[in-house]
Amino acid sequence: MRLRRPAHHFPVHPPPKFAGPIREDRATGVRIATLAAAALTVVVGVQLILPVLSLRQPLLVSAPVVSAEIASTQTVPSLRSHARRDVRAIYLTSWSAATPSRLLEAIHLAQTTEVNGVVIDIKDYTGTVVFQTDNPLIRGLRADVSRLDLAALVDRLHSEGIYVIARIAAFQDQHLLKVKPYLAVRDPQGRIWSDRKGLGWVDPASQEVWEYLVEIGREAARAGVDELNFDYIRFPSDGDLSELRYPVYEAARETKRQVIRRFFEYLTAQLRPAGVMLSADLFGLATVRPDDLGIGQMIEDAFLYFDYISPMVYPSHYALGFMSFANPADHPYSVVRYSLLRAEQRRAAYARMLAAISAGTDAPAPLDRIARIRPWLQAFDLGALYPPPVIRKQIEAVRDVGLTAGWMLWNPSNRYQSATFEPEPSERTSSR
Repeated sequence: MRLRRPAHHFPVHPPPKFAGPIREDRATGVRIATLAAAALTVVVGVQLILPVLSLRQPLLVSAPVVSAEIASTQTVPSLRSHARRDVRAIYLTSWSAATPSRLLEAIHLAQTTEVNGVVIDIKDYTGTVVFQTDNPLIRGLRADVSRLDLAALVDRLHSEGIYVIARIAAFQDQHLLKVKPYLAVRDPQGRIWSDRKGLGWVDPASQEVWEYLVEIGREAARAGVDELNFDYIRFPSDGDLSELRYPVYEAARETKRQVIRRFFEYLTAQLRPAGVMLSADLFGLATVRPDDLGIGQMIEDAFLYFDYISPMVYPSHYALGFMSFANPADHPYSVVRYSLLRAEQRRAAYARMLAAISAGTDAPAPLDRIARIRPWLQAFDLGALYPPPVIRKQIEAVRDVGLTAGWMLWNPSNRYQSATFEPEPSERTSSR
């Protein structure tokens, strides 16, 4: 069977420059400036501006919103009570998962190395739901095919002690925009708009799209997956963005960031009762930029609503000149470590803000109840060669930052060399 190659995660625009008093961070070799806020001190990169956090302006997340979300966790099954997992996963397309020899390769890695998880596409950029279901909404759209017996696949992987993550591409969906063309993003002439890859998008503000994504998630949860991983949870980032015309989204009424935050909230409310973990893929620059990147992604907005946040810190996807590197792809350890350090700083700052808002309540400790960082790492050649020792440098960076939730490797061809990984540890992640 010929394997189809999925689309890459896309890079974003270069970060803005920062002018001001600077000093050099010995740990990272990056020049930084320190800005004092009303409640916190935040480290800011010369080319990477982090938000200045103040309890008077807590990241545009109001106390009532936070308090309501805290209360909601006490009325639905807790996800974070059993979220202390170190998941070391490899990515598989649905085609690889459906090919016996390729699946056996993945299982063999889990049997002989530190790998203990897989991420499997159940709906990629094509929009095809790769397992059959009796769900009337999915069946009505003729979106499902019988490529995978998902429940049987999950059972088999669980029997090997492998943690199963189902990946769902959200707003990049070629099937949905064909069967429901009124949901498609269009150009000024009314034609379906395409990005530089020739791919169309559905409107991220559409409640109808949200409901559809939740139904897919529920069906995967019923099949027994451990985690639902949502990708492309954003507005388009490339192509002629000036031509975008949305059927639902109105910039005059709501920002892109507000739309994406509402989507996060909706996913959590609808899918927490399913009992699975929830994770969100964000651009790598979301760890260091103070804005929503023009696509609606702000890392602070995801902390409340997911168990894991997975920034795609692929060094090849950072702009030339990032951290003063002529080619960031040549510096995998430094780029990954710097990005994840900033992500953890922002996570800690957000937890302090949350603690102040929730003071006096019986809510769990803030750091225990907000999302943990589990990054996507580069395992493909782009910008530089990425053999096992280079991939290993990224894994070392994750550990050196002190992250304990693990990592996920992205390789479009799903080829992973055992030399990339350490031998099987004595303790492996058990299935749910």
